[in-house]
Amino acid sequence: MATLTAAERTTGKLTDAFSTPVYNQDGKSVSPDSRTLQDVVVDFLEKDVGGDLKSLKNVGNLLKKLMEENSVLEDQVLSVSSSVPPKVSAALSAAEEARCSLENLQKRERLISNTLHQHLQGAQPWMDNLSQTLNHVDTIERHMKYLRCLQHIEELSAAVQQCLMTSSVWEAIRAVDAMAALDAGLNQSQCSHLQDFLRETLHFWHKIIKDRLTIDFEKVLTQLHWPILSPPTQSLTPTTNGQEINSQLELLVTQLLALQTSDDLLSTRALTSGQAPPLCLPIQIMLQPLSKRFRYHFYGNRQTNSLSKPEWYLTQVLMWMGNSATFMEEKIQPILDRAGTAISARVELCRGLLSLVQDKVAIDASRLLYDDVLFCHLVEEVLQFEKELRSNQSYPAVLPGLLHLLLEDTVLQKWLTVERKMAVEKMDAMLSAEGAWSSQYKDISDMDELKAPDCAETFMTLLQVITERYRGLPCPSAQLKFLGLQRELVDDFRIRLTQVMKEESRCPLGARYCAILNAVNYISTILGDWGDNVFFLQLQQAAVSLGEEAILGDLGVMEVGRLASLEGSLFEGLLALLDRLKGDMMGRLLEWTMREITEKTKPYCQDRWLSLPSQQDQSTMTLSSSACPMMLCVRDRLLNLNQVLSLSLFQLAWQGLAERLDNFLYQDVILCNHFSDGGAAQLQFDMTRNLFPLFGHYCKRPENFFKHVKEACIILCLNVGSAILLRDLLKDSEETRDVAGIQDPPPESALNELGVYCLAPCDVLILLKLRASLPQ
Repeated sequence: MATLTAAERTTGKLTDAFSTPVYNQDGKSVSPDSRTLQDVVVDFLEKDVGGDLKSLKNVGNLLKKLMEENSVLEDQVLSVSSSVPPKVSAALSAAEEARCSLENLQKRERLISNTLHQHLQGAQPWMDNLSQTLNHVDTIERHMKYLRCLQHIEELSAAVQQCLMTSSVWEAIRAVDAMAALDAGLNQSQCSHLQDFLRETLHFWHKIIKDRLTIDFEKVLTQLHWPILSPPTQSLTPTTNGQEINSQLELLVTQLLALQTSDDLLSTRALTSGQAPPLCLPIQIMLQPLSKRFRYHFYGNRQTNSLSKPEWYLTQVLMWMGNSATFMEEKIQPILDRAGTAISARVELCRGLLSLVQDKVAIDASRLLYDDVLFCHLVEEVLQFEKELRSNQSYPAVLPGLLHLLLEDTVLQKWLTVERKMAVEKMDAMLSAEGAWSSQYKDISDMDELKAPDCAETFMTLLQVITERYRGLPCPSAQLKFLGLQRELVDDFRIRLTQVMKEESRCPLGARYCAILNAVNYISTILGDWGDNVFFLQLQQAAVSLGEEAILGDLGVMEVGRLASLEGSLFEGLLALLDRLKGDMMGRLLEWTMREITEKTKPYCQDRWLSLPSQQDQSTMTLSSSACPMMLCVRDRLLNLNQVLSLSLFQLAWQGLAERLDNFLYQDVILCNHFSDGGAAQLQFDMTRNLFPLFGHYCKRPENFFKHVKEACIILCLNVGSAILLRDLLKDSEETRDVAGIQDPPPESALNELGVYCLAPCDVLILLKLRASLPQ
């Protein structure tokens, strides 16, 4: 490469100068592209030569420096030029070798592929022949296995026959068990003829062994006086040959249990899905005489087979269970325990007897769907049987009894229909009865707090009986259907009470009207208690989880959420309707009471309060003669309401009456008259010494329920000086409030000191104006 000239080196320097950032006088960067060659040269000279152009002392150093840089650049260019071509050449050579190798591999692949294809074509006849041979061998092998299986079956069958001929029962049972195991192993096999042959052989020998053991077992049971049809009166252990019989019993029960595997296998095929597992063989045999008796007496044309008397066979089965319990526990259960089984002899016997009853109840229920009376009787007897089965016979709750039979769609719907029909008929009867509106506990004060009339108590008893009937059902969905029926009945009864109430509304103070009010309150109280009952809370959770529309209705998400969190109740809607009815009736009752009191109060309202003289000694004061009719009426009405209303209703009644009477006296007596000091004192005496004590029998501080009257009396009875000061204070505070809007201290504090909390300052000013003794 040629050596760089001095001009080129100088140009390089200038080029570097072009790329160096330059700043103007303001300190801002100036782009190199915007600078001229002249500017660059001037900057270069100023930097490397100096500002004095006449002094060239730095030129030599500059030239030397430029020559060194030039030499370094030349060395770098020469080394790069000499190293690049060998690397490129080596890479090209390696690529050419790889291409040639790839072509060779492709040629070999095509050659091998052609050779392999030719080889496969030549070997295909050999492969076809070999496949045929292997298939033939496989067929022969399967035939051999088939024949060996047949031979094994024949050997087992012969072994069973030989064992039975020599009375080797245990060996025969083991051979039959081996057949059962072989049958289970062939369960997935497609050899249907082989399976049928094996099962027929198994069934044949199983039946022979079972029949032989059954005969011997029945003989032993007969010696032990089985079946026990009446309560045992003596020891179950026989007096003669007791030990020998017990040994035979244990041997036969053990052998029958050993035969259980094959028996279960044969029985399972006859069962449909959902059925309970078969009973153990000893219990099956023990049930046979009881089953014969049951079918003899309760099927066919026997007089004991009566649709109107289901209690006959239900009671009989319960008696058999009870009579056999001791025998099963003392004789059979120890043998089962020693055999290592987890079977309860008593439960197994109950399960077997229960199967007889289940079939009978299912048949009878289908025949009684069109007879309401007999169907209702059957349901009652089934529920009673279930109760005794679980309690007296200790039958496990996990095992089905008879209740699931009542959950069949047609039977359940019929049950609901009959319940509704019977309940409506009973409601008609109880409301039309002679003593429907009187309490049966009216003469017993300790038991008559709610004073519920007989019709309401009978109705709630009816609902409670319905609850007890469906409480034990194993299906929450069915239980919710009955709960829906109960809610319908409550609403129906509420409507009937409303109709009777409208007939009695002409005389709300009568005994029947108050009895209706007590009935509404009683039903509401009971339903409120039910809402907190564990059983109904569980039904509430079930209704939410199952999404029962019949129960939840049109409730929104918030209401359903409240039910799910147990904040609400399934009876909330009914309680709201009952509370509204109760409120309407209570309001009408108080309205009529106040109408009567108001009529008696007219003379008192028109009394000459302004002209009454002042009396210094209050002990000589007497009740105003015009107030006597009012006081007597209030007393009589309170006593009457206390006698006819329940305790909680009477609390509401006298408090509501006190509130209405307070407003009436304040508006129609106090605000409508002017009072002298004697009139104010007389009014205060009438109220505090006569009216308030009438309510003092029912609370400790009756004056708290007459706040308007009590505080008005305080204002009217203030001495003249205090009254004038109070009036001026209230007027000044009123003017100050109108001008500045700020009151310090507020007038209420002065009123509170006097014991006035209810009346507003403006009301107090009005009362002060009613005093004749104050200068206006």
